[in-house]
This record gives sequence, C-alpha cells and structure tokens, in this order.
Amino acid sequence: MHTPLSRRTALKASGITVALPLLESMSMAVGDTQITPPKRMVCICNTLGLHAPSLFPQRTGSDYESTEYLEILKRHREKFTLFAGLSHPNQVGKDPHDTEMTFLTSARNPGLGGFRNTISLDQFAAEKIGNVTRYPSVSLSSNRRKSQSFTRNGVMIPADDMPSQVYTKLFLRGSQKEIRQQRQRLADGHSTLDSVIEQIRSIERTIPSADKRQLEQYFDSIRVAETELNNSEVWLDRPKPSVQTAPPENIADPSDLVGRVRSLLNLIPLILQTDSSRVISVVIQSDHGTPKIEGVSDGHHPLSHHGQDPERIAQLKIIETEILACLSDFLDGLKQPSENGSGLLEQTSVLFGSNLGNANAHDPRNLPIILAGGKHNHGRFIQHNKKDNVPLCNLFVSLLQSMGIESDQFGSSTGTLDI
Repeated sequence: MHTPLSRRTALKASGITVALPLLESMSMAVGDTQITPPKRMVCICNTLGLHAPSLFPQRTGSDYESTEYLEILKRHREKFTLFAGLSHPNQVGKDPHDTEMTFLTSARNPGLGGFRNTISLDQFAAEKIGNVTRYPSVSLSSNRRKSQSFTRNGVMIPADDMPSQVYTKLFLRGSQKEIRQQRQRLADGHSTLDSVIEQIRSIERTIPSADKRQLEQYFDSIRVAETELNNSEVWLDRPKPSVQTAPPENIADPSDLVGRVRSLLNLIPLILQTDSSRVISVVIQSDHGTPKIEGVSDGHHPLSHHGQDPERIAQLKIIETEILACLSDFLDGLKQPSENGSGLLEQTSVLFGSNLGNANAHDPRNLPIILAGGKHNHGRFIQHNKKDNVPLCNLFVSLLQSMGIESDQFGSSTGTLDI
C-alpha cells in the first residue's frame, strides 16, 4: 500500500526548496478522490510573422495538404488547428510594429495620439483565475523586458527576459545568500536535485510506479532547464563584442535567438507542473540582430522585409523553420504524462501567432494563428475571409470560455469561433 503525499510536499535542502508536480498519490491525500487537472493557457507571439506561402495549405478542413512549415509540426497534426483570415480591426498606427502592443489586446490604432492600450488576454484570464497560483501570470520575452501583457489601465507588465530570473522564482527559494550559493553550485555543474537526492529516494519508495515515471520526467526537465541556464549564463562573464549599438543589459548573447527561445520554452512545463502559474505569455522579439544560425547572414528584422528577393526569403525561412522547430519540441515536452496520466498538453491551450500577417508589407491582416493543445477539435485548417477578416478576439473569447471563464466578449470580438 502506498503512502499518500500532501499536495504541499516539497524537497528542501540548504534553505532551497524544490516544488513537486501534482501526483496521483497527492489526490489520495485529499480523500482518495481524483483531482481535476486545472486548465492553462500559453500565448506565444513571433512578432515578425511567418512567410505565408510556406505555411498555409490550399485545401481547408481535416484533409488539408501539408506545407513546408506544417511538415515541421506534422507529428502534432491531430493536436493543433491552423487558422487564416483572422486579425484585429483598425490596426493602422504610428509605427507598423506598434501592433506588437495590441496582439493580445486588440486596442485600435496603436501608437497614434491619445492611444491607450486595453487589458491583454493573459491579464484578463489572470484576473479570473490567477489568485489560485503563486504567480497570477508569467510574462516572458526573448530579448529585453518589453511584453504584450497589459493591465486593465493599459500599463505594460514588464517581462522576464532572463531564464535565471524565472528559474530562481521557481526553485531557488531561500535567503539571498542561500540562493547565491546554489547558483554557484549550478555554475560548478551541480544540479539542485543533487542536494535533495536522499529525499527523492525516500519519496520514490512510497509512491506508485506511475508517479515514479512522472517524477523522473519532471526531474529530467529540471536538469534540462539547468543546462540551458548554464549555457546562457556562461556568456555573462565573457567580454562583449564591439558593436555600433549598445547591447541589452544582462542579456547573454542576444544574437542566439534560437537558444534564447528554447531556454524560455523549456521553463514553461516546469511552471505548469508546479502550478506556479496557469497563464503564460511569451514574446519572440524582432531585435536580436543577425541570428547565430547557419546559413543566415543578415538580421531577422531586415530579412522580414525581403522585397520578394529569393535569397532573402530563403534566409528568412531558415530562421522561421528554427522557431517552428522550437514550438514543435515545446509541444513534445507538454505531451509527457503528467496529472492523472494525461499530458500537460491536454489541459493547456497553446496559442502561437503573430501581430503581422505579412511582415514584408507591415500588413496586420490575415494573421498566422495556430492553436494547439487543450481539449479542442483539432486536426483542421480553418480559412476565414481573406478580405473581410474575422476578429481574432472571437478566438480569444472561445479560449477564455474553454478555460471555464464566463465571458461572452473581449476586445473587438463579435462572437466566438468553433474550437
């Protein structure tokens, strides 16, 4: 007979606390009843869009043909829906890239005189369900602290752009001295888990095999995150190259676009598994310079304005292929068994898209939108009117409702979408 664990069980050593994911044996501790896994939402925005001819199929429905970009996601075909013909109305603003501010809000005419942003989708959800977790929401950015998260008063919530900051919040709880010591241990190649190995073994002796497998996967995720953290932080002590523009403070190698995106996405399963937050937003910024990717010799932003030059489009597609590969690997990580034998992906709606449908023309219409995970009717390509787009906020309302949030209107919505 297995000993039930308290939901508050955690591993502690040297003042450092490591939270545990929700296990089946924890449900037994509250009366041997099944705990319904909570619903979560992750919103990811690639601010420079995706090359539409490489993404969208010709046929709609469930028998759509694969495309160059969809091939990257083919193993998840039954777990996502691709939308076309969605956008926010009236997005002409002071600067074409000001639509980055409104991707999750839909506020009209961004950047023009008198403009005031509105509440973002993630913050609206956090208002409704955020009180049940340590962090109502988590906002992440691949570079600098600019986010797409805005309060009801239109104030931007700064993003975390360093994986170490997020990791510290999640795992290194203790005094500042204890945290410094533990971070030094990480730099020396010692995992946080090494300090609590005996406690891990003690717990494993008392839990069923299904929980053991889940813990092993969870601890593997922690070690991966630690590796990514170390790979990023090692650059902090190296001299920075001489460039014309000042590098962002405390950001390790900003040109490593793929590395920075992966390090952020690797943290999200940990945030969800520990139930630290159920609402997460991620911005893949446009200001990484020339990405350190083989075959790319110009900046991501300049390449997005390719002017139909085949060579520039080829380089842009290399970058976007890497970003979609990060998304695919992220979905793999969410498929790992979690609560009650189901994967995190079953309980997590992942919205991936952009504020630009055609970055070459700064066009904010016909946005590339992928909805993955959650218990939605996936495996489809849904094409709405290319000239008279459906409000993207209709999808936002449907997402909110799928999370159990009672709302029939958000932003510029005019209804809901079938998801």
